[in-house]
Amino acid sequence: MSKTFMVVCAHPDDVELSCAGTVKILTNDGHRVVFIECTHAELSTRGTPQLRAMEAAEAARILGVDDRESLGLPDGAIENKLEHVMPLVGSIRHWRPDVMLIPPPSERHPDHEAVHAISRRAAFLSGLARIETSRESVPQAPWRPKRMLCYQQQYDFPRHADVYVDITEVFHEKMASIRAFASQFHVPEAYSSDEPQTFISRPGFIEEIEARARYFGGRIGTQYAEGFLAVEPLAVKSLADLL
Repeated sequence: MSKTFMVVCAHPDDVELSCAGTVKILTNDGHRVVFIECTHAELSTRGTPQLRAMEAAEAARILGVDDRESLGLPDGAIENKLEHVMPLVGSIRHWRPDVMLIPPPSERHPDHEAVHAISRRAAFLSGLARIETSRESVPQAPWRPKRMLCYQQQYDFPRHADVYVDITEVFHEKMASIRAFASQFHVPEAYSSDEPQTFISRPGFIEEIEARARYFGGRIGTQYAEGFLAVEPLAVKSLADLL
């Protein structure tokens, strides 16, 4: 049975760097994946928000994602306050995800940490019947996702991942979705400018993403993998479900 997965990120390109392989496997299997981009990345040193939007659309096409939404929160200034939480509550109630994939609690970019906090808060508030929201003047029913997992961004997880997804068969698509953001990364054949080099546009950065995927893959005996932390305890009905 098809499920709905919502991936919440601070900026276009966060998902591609962190869990694009997992997303591609889900869409290949017929599941619905929704991208919720909290900002337009308007503070980025390289490119423009308009170009970033075009790159994000191409990356989503590569990954088989048709449903995307931007909350329009302020880049560099996301805060865990109701003003920033309620738009996400509305999105959760609109898309009704079974699973949410969110940033980890500790991260290099303050926006990533803030999106973790507002995602946790929004997922809880979205399930409360006495919180009223509407979209296009139509009242929304409460909804709470069944599971939340954190994808890895720049910082290492505080412990080994709880779940690893083998992305070997879709690793090429993961890397293609990253390179779709040519203005942000080192893709000289597709984008050149006199803009300053950034942490993520240096030549070795994409190689580091590949190295992490190889490391995670090595932990589970595959070539490439992506890791996730569970927000709540994971449960199975039988140990046989692990086999």
